[in-house]
Amino acid sequence: MPGTAGWTLRCGLLLLALAALWFGLLGQRSLIHSDEGRYATLALGMLRSGDWVTPRLNGLLYFEKPVLAYWIGAAAFQVFGINEFAARLWPALAGFLTVLLVGYTGARLWGRETGLRAAAVAASATWMVGNSHFLTLDMGLTLCLTLVLCALLMAQREDLDATSRRAWMWAAWAGMALAVLSKGLVGIVIPGATLVIWSAWQRSFGFWRRMHWTSGLAIALAIAAPWFIAVSLRNPGFADFFFIHEHFARYLTKVHHREGAWWYFVPLLLVGLLPWTGALPWLRPGQDEAVSARRMLLAWCGFIFVFFSASGSKLPSYILPMFPALALLVADALRRASPRALQRHLLVLGLGGVAVMAVATQYGRFVSPSLPLDAARALGRGALAGAAVFLVGVLLASGWLRRARVSAAVLSLAFAQTAAVLIVMQSHDTYGQLKSAAPIAAALQGELAPHTPVFAVRSYDQSLPFYLRRTVTLVDYVDEFAYGEQHEPERWIPTLDAFMLRWQAAPHALAYMTHETLRNLREAGFQARVVYQDARRVVVAKP
Repeated sequence: MPGTAGWTLRCGLLLLALAALWFGLLGQRSLIHSDEGRYATLALGMLRSGDWVTPRLNGLLYFEKPVLAYWIGAAAFQVFGINEFAARLWPALAGFLTVLLVGYTGARLWGRETGLRAAAVAASATWMVGNSHFLTLDMGLTLCLTLVLCALLMAQREDLDATSRRAWMWAAWAGMALAVLSKGLVGIVIPGATLVIWSAWQRSFGFWRRMHWTSGLAIALAIAAPWFIAVSLRNPGFADFFFIHEHFARYLTKVHHREGAWWYFVPLLLVGLLPWTGALPWLRPGQDEAVSARRMLLAWCGFIFVFFSASGSKLPSYILPMFPALALLVADALRRASPRALQRHLLVLGLGGVAVMAVATQYGRFVSPSLPLDAARALGRGALAGAAVFLVGVLLASGWLRRARVSAAVLSLAFAQTAAVLIVMQSHDTYGQLKSAAPIAAALQGELAPHTPVFAVRSYDQSLPFYLRRTVTLVDYVDEFAYGEQHEPERWIPTLDAFMLRWQAAPHALAYMTHETLRNLREAGFQARVVYQDARRVVVAKP
């Protein structure tokens, strides 16, 4: 193909630029409560214990999620050291690989220009960037599910030979198994329901006969089953807690206290897809040769949105697996959008960027007891800088559109948006320090000896064990530790009276708590000196 060498070189340079931007600031923010601290602590505990089967959070049994992210996080700590970069490496790498998968699939389905645009859209959608640079399990799940989706899209192409179709189906089965190891049964539910909806929409069920059920199930079981069997044998209560409490009860009831209105995910979708939200009205199946692929993508997005909207438990990142499919749909729609429509889209985005800059200058109006002036100032300056970078991208994109260079316009806007989101995220660190144990650990260096007990009294910061590099003893605190505390009661202290006895018996000890708890304890005769405090929490040492 003419120009292939030049095209490959340009794509390689773009990939290097994206990698530098994507991974460059990964370790520059402290981990915060609660998700980042929780999953970093789980991975670190697995590495230090050497037990790669039974997850423990702060030393207590923890079976809310499967183990894949903990394995990868522990491996990252082993290779890169115990730091924020290693802690966030898996979601960042998962996001980066998702972008590559989307780009490759778009190129194979609709040509290399569309593939490049699809990768750019995926790499710059706000929700993709944010979740790739924040430690949760959802970006890892999204990568695994995107592998399933892309493999299914490739496998249903009519021009494939039998060997290639089988290979893609095997990749889909492997992706489902990895998705189950990432976050449970949702790794089967989403692809299965999508295929049912898609085949009914197509009024064709022949694809089900080409699933390679025997070999595919063997691959999936070989990947996912060993850990589930091993953890169940070691922990007899695992299966009931994991499958019943953490799946069916979470979805069907409000036991986890994370309910939301039926429209909960609507603003998250609209904001999360920025700067490509304006393309949503362009997404439709059409009537050309690509209608089958578009229907599968729309079925995927529609099911995820409706499925989680109906759940009794909602969290913002639940709909993240929609976004790679949306990136493919948006890139496909860009092939048919007129330059005039794209210019109007840029005009709206430019006005939005100006509005953000105006609001950012008024950061003082947002100061409150929970948002101090220095944190508000940092966020305001970050938003101002991010909006300025974004507006430069809008102007560059507009210039490229005037020359009918759509791909160059998409890339300009995408790189500017990715940089803008990362700038804003970095500016969050001043505020994040109020929700991180990093400053606490720094202040306690002179107080901590190897055998000094640390208590968390009626309060707990998920990042505390990570930054202290040790477990802490929970006092009169349950929350998500209920299972572990029930099965290992010797690892925690259920009452304040029992804590007071332990405190008095220890030659030296530290305790983390709220100011209110400290006041209550002092009224009961508790003796301690303050070694760290901020607006939300205090750490005391035995005098």
